[in-house]
Amino acid sequence: MNQTELRPVPAVLAVVLREDQVMLVRRANPPDQGLWGFPGGRMEVGETHFDAALRELMEETGIVADAPRLLTVLDFIQHDAAGRLAHHFAMIAVLCRWQAGEGEAADDALETRWFDRVEIAALGAEASLKVEWLSDAAFAFQTGDV
Repeated sequence: MNQTELRPVPAVLAVVLREDQVMLVRRANPPDQGLWGFPGGRMEVGETHFDAALRELMEETGIVADAPRLLTVLDFIQHDAAGRLAHHFAMIAVLCRWQAGEGEAADDALETRWFDRVEIAALGAEASLKVEWLSDAAFAFQTGDV
């Protein structure tokens, strides 16, 4: 693809807290295949970022959530070995309120699990970029420390 044809791709991350834990999925497909991260994916045409986050969460984990709120937007930009832009995702992190479900891997998730802050910090290189930072931001938002 011609470099001028590349455009940022809008995608969502569903950040779901349940008490002192956050839901993560281990990715089945690139990018971040095999790493722990938030449920999420590309937005569909005509879909709001809130609807996309709730849909992706349900598709990947079976978890029902509501009350989506914008947490932040992150740019994930990767280059190939020659230094050319490979892709650019504008990841819209949406904080969602857990309603029901324990989390069952489906769609492009290999497994799901609830993690507390200590477990997230221990993931290290097994986690996608910004997982710990986003988790901390979500917990701070939930407790009103932001």
